[in-house]
Amino acid sequence: MTPPVDARNRELTHLQALEAEAIHVMREVAAEFENPVLLFSGGKDSIVLLRLAEKAFRPAPIPFPVMHVDTGHNFPEVMEFRDRRVEELGVRLVVASVQEAIDKGRVTEETGPRASRNRLQTTALLDAIAEHGFDAAFGGARRDEERARAKERIFSFRDDFGGWDPKRQRPELWNLYNGRIRRGENVRVFPISNWTELDVWEYIAQENLEIPSIYFAHEREVFARDGMLYAVSDFVELMDGETPFVESVRYRTVGDMSCTGAVRSTASELEAVVAEIASTRVTERGETRADDKVSEAAMEDRKIAGYF
Repeated sequence: MTPPVDARNRELTHLQALEAEAIHVMREVAAEFENPVLLFSGGKDSIVLLRLAEKAFRPAPIPFPVMHVDTGHNFPEVMEFRDRRVEELGVRLVVASVQEAIDKGRVTEETGPRASRNRLQTTALLDAIAEHGFDAAFGGARRDEERARAKERIFSFRDDFGGWDPKRQRPELWNLYNGRIRRGENVRVFPISNWTELDVWEYIAQENLEIPSIYFAHEREVFARDGMLYAVSDFVELMDGETPFVESVRYRTVGDMSCTGAVRSTASELEAVVAEIASTRVTERGETRADDKVSEAAMEDRKIAGYF
């Protein structure tokens, strides 16, 4: 539970101020848009979004569905958590399936040892937004993750094709958000844009939120590639010289197994995870996401095409 504010001192704590801003954004979207959706991957950031949505609208239920873009190559622990959490909250789950997009010929699956379905998520996401007529999609992106996300507004305008143009984003002065769009356009909304990874973990600890087990240290069969540790799975083909071994690891991000790396860790409890994040000097995406290492502008290129 959020600690009560001392009646003699109404100044909010750092986390209380971030929480208040995010709840304000969520209520603003619920008031301005006709058909919002919350993107829920089962990862730590979207878990925080769900908690904020609960607080923003309680005692009423969360007034919009959640959507997961399922690559088909997700960590099984995360999928189990996703389904259980959605059922507990009683919210409607919309699944945008990359496998379905492949089967329909909308995208072509990559082949080879570096093949990944991560890039294919964009088409599945845009198709689902169009199919269901969503005009606003909450996302858990934060400005501290990497440079393209640092350019994002909290209300990030997307054109008729789902594309993002940094030069066309609207000014956000004094927390005034412009949600006016034409039919076919939409916005991505990032209520925790101003949070850091450490803020997210401290909030999870404060709220005692349940998270998937892969966020805690566990022994796993992995192999080393390009300075990262990948989980051995049916979705990644080993290259010559790559030998699996068992290591104590945990994950800082949740994504497609083909592009998400683990970090060596012995942090098996929330307190230890928070301490680990407080001492690191490497961003989570810089340390664990191969999709951001393709080029200097990899994330920005994906966002221009309609990525999260």
